[in-house]
Amino acid sequence: MIASRSPSLLLSVSRFRWRFAGARQCGLALLVALVAFAWLAPLLFNVDSSRQDLMNTLAAPGIQHPLGTDHLGRSMLARVASAIRLSLGLALLSVATAALPGLLAGVVAGWRGGWTDRLLSTAADCVLALPGLLLVLMLAAIAPGNFWTLYIGIALVLWVEYFRVVRSATRLLAASPQVESSQLLGFSRWYIFRRHLWPELAPQVTTLAAFGAATSILAVSSLGFVSIGLKPPTAELGLMMTELFPYYQEAPWVLAQPVLALFLMVLSFHLLAGKEPQ
Repeated sequence: MIASRSPSLLLSVSRFRWRFAGARQCGLALLVALVAFAWLAPLLFNVDSSRQDLMNTLAAPGIQHPLGTDHLGRSMLARVASAIRLSLGLALLSVATAALPGLLAGVVAGWRGGWTDRLLSTAADCVLALPGLLLVLMLAAIAPGNFWTLYIGIALVLWVEYFRVVRSATRLLAASPQVESSQLLGFSRWYIFRRHLWPELAPQVTTLAAFGAATSILAVSSLGFVSIGLKPPTAELGLMMTELFPYYQEAPWVLAQPVLALFLMVLSFHLLAGKEPQ
């Protein structure tokens, strides 16, 4: 009975792994396409994202403007490309800034324990005491429309996730036989981290990084949509939605472009965030 079910079980697992790999490849291909569009489109068409042409407002896509123009006659191709560069840059910068201290603090807290663990955990709990969006709003109120304010606020919110996950995993790994054996043999802490801890932590950290990038993009767009984030004439997806929403009946293709760009960016990172089954 068990032997007869084994081939079907192995076939199901292999199919699941194939679908997982396909999803990861789709996410990577989608992200590469967005990056290529964001950086190559302005070079190929050489259009200024802030240049206005009030005689050519809400123009349909054509040869001169492949994605049309907005309510001020600005090229939608240039503005969408600029908004994607802004969102991706802020997301990657915030994730990189949050991942490094979160990873280091989590490893130290999980490995050393004691008062070090309690101190770092208390600091993380203090950050969690305030909702993440509220913390970003407070910082945005101090310097409204400032790129660096949004970046600092998002990074402060994200590092706690890395800390909690890495701390929990490190506590289990530190008590494992292989780590204890390496310590008894006199290997350095850096060697133990590189040989035993990081291979186990890397999949979790990269998954958090992908989800964190998607969260950062959504946070910036949400703040821009309610006119609290970056200010005009900056090309930002949420701000563009707010500016173009009154014209959705006259030119629905214009409003659809920032919405589609936001959807594709978040989708690409979510497809990349999957974890392969063991």
